[in-house]
Amino acid sequence: MNCPPTAAGPGQVTAGAIRAAHQLYCQLTGQSLRLAYDRERMWYQLLRAGFSLQDLRSVVTYLQREIRAGRRYVGALKLCNLLQPDRFEEDLQISQVRLCAPPPPPLAPPRPTPAARPALSAAQQHQARQRALECLRQIKASLR
Repeated sequence: MNCPPTAAGPGQVTAGAIRAAHQLYCQLTGQSLRLAYDRERMWYQLLRAGFSLQDLRSVVTYLQREIRAGRRYVGALKLCNLLQPDRFEEDLQISQVRLCAPPPPPLAPPRPTPAARPALSAAQQHQARQRALECLRQIKASLR
């Protein structure tokens, strides 16, 4: 049985999961921060709250994109800011909202043409086009 890297069992976080999360953070941000006790505790709390390495990747890449666009400050990537579970959850939700475009509306089925209306003859179509052109000319003239 293979356990995911973030948990050893329900509600349990392993030291390996903490190291993996910290290593991923350092890799994504290009930093090399030591994993001291206080940082281990913050990683533990975040992972214990149920967040995954994929969530971490999503939030960090979202924040990097926002920082490059000038909408967020680089301080958002500081571990002491990033690893606050409430803020992390909010940033994760926002990153998912911005990454997922709403599904396109379903196409309406084509409306059936009424059988009672006969098709126009070529002469009738020509007359209708001429009337439409004359209406456009009048509109154009009134705009001048």
